[in-house]
Amino acid sequence: MTVFVTGGAGFIGANFIFYMLRQHPDYRIVCIDKLTYAGNLSTLEPVMSNPNFRFAKVDICDREAVYQLFEEENPDIVVNFAAESHVDRSIEDPEIFLRTNILGTQVMMDACRKFGTKRYHQVSTDEVYGDLPLDRPDLFFTEQTPIHASSPYSASKAGADLMVMAYYRTYGLPVTISRCSNNYGPYHFPEKLIPLMIANALADKPLPVYGDGLNVRDWLYVEDHCRAIDLIIHNGRVGEVYNVGGHNEMSNISIVRMICRELGKPESLITYVTDRKGHDRRYAIDPTKIHSELGWLPETKFEDGIKKTVKWYLDNRQWWETIVSGEYRNYYEKMYGNR
Repeated sequence: MTVFVTGGAGFIGANFIFYMLRQHPDYRIVCIDKLTYAGNLSTLEPVMSNPNFRFAKVDICDREAVYQLFEEENPDIVVNFAAESHVDRSIEDPEIFLRTNILGTQVMMDACRKFGTKRYHQVSTDEVYGDLPLDRPDLFFTEQTPIHASSPYSASKAGADLMVMAYYRTYGLPVTISRCSNNYGPYHFPEKLIPLMIANALADKPLPVYGDGLNVRDWLYVEDHCRAIDLIIHNGRVGEVYNVGGHNEMSNISIVRMICRELGKPESLITYVTDRKGHDRRYAIDPTKIHSELGWLPETKFEDGIKKTVKWYLDNRQWWETIVSGEYRNYYEKMYGNR
C-alpha cells in the first residue's frame, strides 16, 4: 500500500506520517510538501532513512510535478493535509489561501482521477461551520451543520470541501472528508496559541491573549486525530464527512493560565491585545458519527495532553528555537542543496 501525505512536513501531517509508519510498517509513505514557512523538513529527520519513506519537495498546485510523482509512485491513498492554515495570515493575504487550499485540492483530485487512486481523503476543519454562542453549551457541530465560514482561511477550506464532494458526485471519485477541532501536541508551529505561549513563557515574554480571552475551542491531541484519519481512510464510507472532536472545550485564557502553572510562570505575563477581526467565539464538535460507525473516541484528556505537550517543548527546545530564529529553513539546503 502506498500512501501520499501532502503537507507532511507540517504539524499534523508529520505526526500522521510517524503514526502510519508505526502502525503500518509495510506501507510506503510519500510526503509531498512545498516547504512554505510552516513546513519544517527537520521534523521528519527521524524517518528520513526509513526505506518505506520518501520526501518530495512539490507544490500541490504544480500539476506537472504532481502528475510526475503519481506516475512514479502510483499511490493507493492520498491524504491531503497541505493547506495555508493561519487565520491571521489569511486576513492579511487571502489569495495564497485560495490558491493552495482550493486549486491545490483540485490538482490533487485530478491526479487521483487520472491515475485511479482508490481513496482521496481531505483533511478539513470545524472552522467551516462558523461558530457557536458561548451561552448555548448544548449546541455542537454535526456533519449536518450548514457551512458558515467566518475568515478567508475557513472560507477557502469550505470551498475545498465543496469541490471534494462535487468530484464525488460528478466523477465518482472515492472521497472522504474529516473536519477536526483544534489540534495540539509535539511539533506544533510556534505561531499557534499553545506553542507560542510555551515559548514566550519560557523566555519571560508577554503572553498575548486576544480580546477577553473567553473564546472557546474544542482541543484534540494530535495522535488521537491521526488515529481517526487512519480509521476513516481504511473503513470510512466513501462520500461521507466525519467530524473529529476532542470533547475538550477550553477557553483561551484557561489554557494560558494552565501553561503558566505548568511552567511555574506568573500570570502577570498575560497581556490582553486587540481582538482578531471576525473572531469566532466557540467551536464544539459532536463526534457521534465517527464513534458509532468506526468506534473512534479521543483517548487523551486535555489535562494529560497539555502536560505531555509542555514536556515535549521543554525536551525539544532546539526544534522550536531554530524556528523562532528562522534557522530551520537551512535544514533543507543542508539535506538537499548539493543533490
